Amino acid sequence: MMNTFGALTLYLLLLAFVSHQVHASSHDSFVTKYDTNDYPNVGGLCASSIIIHGYKCQEHTVTTEDGYILGLQRIPEGRGEVNVTQTKKQPVILQHGVLLDSNSWLVNGPDQDLPFILADNGYDVWLSNTRGTTFSRRHVSLNPSSRKFWDWTWDELVAHDLPALFDYVSQETGQKINYIGHSQGTLIALTSFSEGKLVNQLKSAVLLSPVAYLSHMTTQLGVAAATFFLDEVLKTSLC
Repeated sequence: MMNTFGALTLYLLLLAFVSHQVHASSHDSFVTKYDTNDYPNVGGLCASSIIIHGYKCQEHTVTTEDGYILGLQRIPEGRGEVNVTQTKKQPVILQHGVLLDSNSWLVNGPDQDLPFILADNGYDVWLSNTRGTTFSRRHVSLNPSSRKFWDWTWDELVAHDLPALFDYVSQETGQKINYIGHSQGTLIALTSFSEGKLVNQLKSAVLLSPVAYLSHMTTQLGVAAATFFLDEVLKTSLC
């Protein structure tokens, strides 16, 4: 699906990312050095967590077939990168886990966060957000406070969200996609790939804390999450 060198490079970058997590880092190591006033037309996660560290960032949206408007953040190049060659960079989609959003990849600063590490190593980084999360809580006609807005399960993430994200990034970059998923991000990817979806747009897949089946969990919290979806909780609270 991809050449050995490319797979090894991505693996080593991920290994470096994981290794960094075991070292504590003071807040001073990534103090803000860039003024968001330099980017007046950019808001959201780009302004709050990416541009302030010296990276270019773009806010994108993509609409699914069933009307959900998903937010995407793009880091097109590394920090302080100049004289960029015309060679197209490999796109990487990072898909968060359950109850999280793309901000979950940006908690430790540029020297330890995977999106920044990938950008600094020449990748075109895309942070995706599935429906209902902080940056994807919009719909073409439904109000997030309505029950209908939350009437979906993981099946819809596979059927609508992931294809919309893949299509958009493919169209924007003209290349096949490297995919990195965490937890629920692995579940929806495995489901999609097993059904033969998206494989023609895929270059590689890296699955962190992969989940394929939920029936073997023993923790009470895990069992509850597997049998009682969050959207049901939200719909009940809206009644």
